Amino acid sequence: MEITWYGHSCFRINERGMAAVVTDPYDPEVIGIDPGKLRAEVVTISCDHPAHNHLKAIRGKAFEITGPGEYEIGGVFITGVRINGRKSKQGDEDIRNTVYVIDYNGIKVAHLGELQNVPSQTEVEGLGEVNVVLVPIGGQTSLNAAKAAEVISLLEPSIVIPMHYGMTDSLIKLDPLSKFLKEMGLTEVETEETVKLSSVNVLPEETQVMVLDLSL
Repeated sequence: MEITWYGHSCFRINERGMAAVVTDPYDPEVIGIDPGKLRAEVVTISCDHPAHNHLKAIRGKAFEITGPGEYEIGGVFITGVRINGRKSKQGDEDIRNTVYVIDYNGIKVAHLGELQNVPSQTEVEGLGEVNVVLVPIGGQTSLNAAKAAEVISLLEPSIVIPMHYGMTDSLIKLDPLSKFLKEMGLTEVETEETVKLSSVNVLPEETQVMVLDLSL
């Protein structure tokens, strides 16, 4: 299984012979960077906001998952669970958030979407065991560094991949990656182009933070 980051909360997860999944494609005019067209058989949308729901970014026709439920497409099992989103401005309805657990041959990746508050123990247990967590860390509309660290301690994943943080060319102003690394007791980490995992047997025993390069 391979995980590639395209900025903000957008990843492409794929495995040979199985459906490719793209999470939270965004509108380039809203974010300020353009990942181009992404190829996928499945696209997951965590919340109804242009920074997360830009389906036009997907090349061709993909199966769209926009809320809670259990799905099986192309050998991939996906479970969507509604967990608190963020407060919208000007008294409008809160923006609902769906967390997705994406299972490739037993390796379970949790995409936390626009999660803003630390989930309850019951909500955490509802996700089941997760091996890799894609966690927002930039504050503002999502978890800040301290809350993200707390969520990680609850989920106890093998690998943590930060997302939804301040980037040089982004139009959305979020906290920088360094703030989260400091919260996790790290001064810096080497970045990787992708994360490649062959099975659960290769997962680290201790929780490891892996930072992905932006793939454009």
